Amino acid sequence: MNVGADTAARVVHLRGARGMIADKMVASLSVAAQLTHHARADMSAVMRAKGTLAEEGIRASVEDLLMAALIRVLKRHPDLNGIVREREVHLSPQVDLCVAIALPGNLLAAPAIFGAGDKSIAELRAARQDLATRAKSNKLSVAEMTGGTFTVSNLGTSRVEQFTPILNAPQIAILGIGRIVETAVRDGDDLVWRPFAGLSLTFDHRAVDGAPAAEFLGDLCTEIEEFRP
Repeated sequence: MNVGADTAARVVHLRGARGMIADKMVASLSVAAQLTHHARADMSAVMRAKGTLAEEGIRASVEDLLMAALIRVLKRHPDLNGIVREREVHLSPQVDLCVAIALPGNLLAAPAIFGAGDKSIAELRAARQDLATRAKSNKLSVAEMTGGTFTVSNLGTSRVEQFTPILNAPQIAILGIGRIVETAVRDGDDLVWRPFAGLSLTFDHRAVDGAPAAEFLGDLCTEIEEFRP
């Protein structure tokens, strides 16, 4: 039986931008001792803060507020904010936060918001939106594409609840954010529904051990659950 051209397998060559992404992912897994911790955080305070800011005329997405929470925690846990080169860990005095951005054509970019630790929530939002716009028109600088001290990857608009993000090498860690799921929890003698989001922290075990990474993730959950703008 002859197989027509319309039933032949489609071959996608890993070259160009897609090839560069593929090579970087493989290299990341090859050079770093990657381990992932998973947790869930109650998003009630974040959702309330989002509403409060909207009443004040400040637009902010859940991602913007989680970025703000993450930056606050990174300042308290500087051992996760930096890069590993050869056999040296370089810790940065400032948070240059990379944001993973899905692009058309099954492509991915993770440019950096330099000086993210000094920005307000409104400034973080503007910087993130600017990066997304310029990423789609291929106008990011080499510094933005290769710099950064920590990366956040948000799949909150999908049905993915938790995942294992691959390090944006040579960075020490990356945070993956999953979708918000309404979950029944006990409140005294009652059951109440609250919004929980999955958080996944992948880190380089060469630079950080499991216990301090778990402490970081726990502190992040607390920051989110007690979030104030």
